Amino acid sequence: MVFNRDDELKLPGDENKKPAISMNRIALWLVVGGIGAYLLISGLIGIVAKG
Repeated sequence: MVFNRDDELKLPGDENKKPAISMNRIALWLVVGGIGAYLLISGLIGIVAKG
């Protein structure tokens, strides 16, 4: 008999728990946030310099 990960017993309340955030997801958010911050700051500098 082979037991897979799907065969584990679930405790009451386990179905509401979210999986842990992976390092890949954190890195992706940091990169996207950095690009967004760059665009926002460069746009504000462009508005101030032009005006």
